[in-house]
Amino acid sequence: MPISNTPALPFRPTLLALCCSLSFAAHAAPPAGADNALELGATSINAEAPAPTALPPEFAGGQVARGGQLGVLGNQDIMDVPFSMSSYTEKLIRDQQAETVGDVLLNDSSVRQASGYANQAQTFMIRGLPLSGDDISYNGLYGILPRQIMSTDALERVEVFKGPNAFINGVTPTGSGIGGGVNLQPKRADDVPLRRFSTDISSDGRIGEHLDIGQRFGEDNRFGARANLSQREGDTGIDDENQRSKLFAVGLDYRGDALRLSGDFVYQKQRINGGRNSVFLGKISHVPDAPSADTNYAPSWSSTNLEDTLGMLRAEYDLNENWTAYAAAGAKHSREMGRYSSVTLSDNLGNASASGSTIAHEENNTSAMGGLNGKFQTGPVSHRLNFGLAGIWTEARNAYVFASAKTPTNIYNPVTGAPPALNSPRNTPGTDFSDPTITDKTFVRSAAVSDTLGFFDDRLLVTVGARRQQMVVQSYHYMSGTRTANYDESITTPVYGIVFKPWEHVSLYANRIEGLAQGPTSPLKSGELTVIGGGQAYAPARSKQIEAGVKVDMGTYGATLGVYRIEQPGAGYAEAIDATTARYVREGQQINKGVELNVFGEPVSGLRLLGGVTLMKTELKGTLNGANDGNRAIGVPSFQLNAGVDWDVPGLQGVTLNGRMLRTGGQYADAANNLSLPAWNRFDVGARYTFTLDQRDVTIGATVENVANEKYWESAQGGFLSQGDPRVAKLSATIDF
Repeated sequence: MPISNTPALPFRPTLLALCCSLSFAAHAAPPAGADNALELGATSINAEAPAPTALPPEFAGGQVARGGQLGVLGNQDIMDVPFSMSSYTEKLIRDQQAETVGDVLLNDSSVRQASGYANQAQTFMIRGLPLSGDDISYNGLYGILPRQIMSTDALERVEVFKGPNAFINGVTPTGSGIGGGVNLQPKRADDVPLRRFSTDISSDGRIGEHLDIGQRFGEDNRFGARANLSQREGDTGIDDENQRSKLFAVGLDYRGDALRLSGDFVYQKQRINGGRNSVFLGKISHVPDAPSADTNYAPSWSSTNLEDTLGMLRAEYDLNENWTAYAAAGAKHSREMGRYSSVTLSDNLGNASASGSTIAHEENNTSAMGGLNGKFQTGPVSHRLNFGLAGIWTEARNAYVFASAKTPTNIYNPVTGAPPALNSPRNTPGTDFSDPTITDKTFVRSAAVSDTLGFFDDRLLVTVGARRQQMVVQSYHYMSGTRTANYDESITTPVYGIVFKPWEHVSLYANRIEGLAQGPTSPLKSGELTVIGGGQAYAPARSKQIEAGVKVDMGTYGATLGVYRIEQPGAGYAEAIDATTARYVREGQQINKGVELNVFGEPVSGLRLLGGVTLMKTELKGTLNGANDGNRAIGVPSFQLNAGVDWDVPGLQGVTLNGRMLRTGGQYADAANNLSLPAWNRFDVGARYTFTLDQRDVTIGATVENVANEKYWESAQGGFLSQGDPRVAKLSATIDF
């Protein structure tokens, strides 16, 4: 069903919620007096316990935070840990009108974005290695977030951990995230009641509304509730592509003297018609130039429906002043249904073929974690001890039917004909779209322990730890439903880190940490060839990182400089069947080396900076028969540069101007390094005006993304092409009432 273009309809649920919120405000208990208010920004952080109500405070300027949640280590200040991380705030999200997590991560020079595999998923390249949406955590829990697109309307923080993190958070559900991880923090009610309504419209007529309500109740404001309701609908900047998104999220919390509780419920629904996705490489000798930025080579009959329902509970209890126990559990149900099409290039002139398919995908996931954090002293040495347990249970169901033929098209002059005929569904459980069959089950559990030893009044901090992880993966035959593989492997991943503070504002750090991904299972057959030892499950792939650097915190501004080396085995370049021996071969490794520099803060009152540069060198070693040894890995740019500024104009009260430049170096689209993508630039500009109207705070904002409407291939991750978004102008208005 096409998306309605009637602008009045999207406002109806929001107006209803707005009326309810006014009634809610009228009957709410009055807030506690100013003397009793607890300002989150000034809350002292228990570094040993992952506290749901005590996020690290914001850095000067409010765009980033001073730390974030580091899995079993809890909430930590960036200057106290031997790792590199960034934490982007709700203020930054609101000021930039960032609609998705991908929009927020554009601010990080270590991260770039790519399209999913022939769908609308956002995949993130951190330090040159992919992170899928399946492997982003929510308040520390894996496996419960939407796997394709995640709205920011109910998020307080977007936290980025850079480097492998199998010890910090445990192995991810699908094994991505070797270059880094992302954790999302939900919004919580503040001591000051919040009633905020926002509306926005894009240059192509896409209209959005967002209602954000927060209130605390009871003695000392112990109980809190935060609700977010949003909807956006209309055409995007890409020709003949339109999108509808809905979100409802509520977060409840209780903060007692020793006990703290929180709970979250989120419902998100997305529909994309004619969604432009990736371009696959056929038999071409060079990558053709990207078409115009707004060209849509996806057929108009393609569509995607995504529906996710998730919830989680979290609790922590202070056993005494030194020890805290915590536990969390969550679950989600996802339902995806799409009429998909993928485009494959057939020559250097842009001629291509478009496939067709109908695919249903469902997921039912459960995740849980618990642990104990404490501190004690042994003579002159302090200790911060952490114990943690985690488990993830996932079940995937699929049903699909593919087209019997492909239709011709051209990426410069797309041709949309009738949808290609699909093969007749077979009379099997696998093709029942209303009840897809189980194809995969995964169970991952782990136990972790670490100790951070402090010397010389904690000027020298040494962290040692290990996590024991078990991965059980079961695969089922699509047609018969019988189990075809039962993978059960365990492995231990250690961590070593050191922080030295020679001066008050400086931290020197180094770490050695590992990443972990499920090992492959060799196929039973390759064409007509029967594989010797087929069906064998291989050990988990262990990645290793060594990193060292320096961090500077000058109070109003800060900077980090790091040098790293990541070794990832296999990496998809050496997995094949040896035709001579009929054995499965898995060899080789990808090595990414990089230098990262990041700056942030407000060095001058009214001038906020957020930027960085990442230089990367990548190399393949031990590839099959040495064919690609010494080459660069697919989809890893030579450099990534971000430069962002947010400036309060002197003499114009409430007026702020901002701008951002993204520049990304060249990258290869194939392991042989015959197909390359050129460097690209993108410029964004914006302005906002904040004023008071009838004692209510009002903000009017405007942004223009990709001002020059630059046409470029954004990424070659996965060996396929993702195109950058076209120019889009957005206008928004926000009122606190």
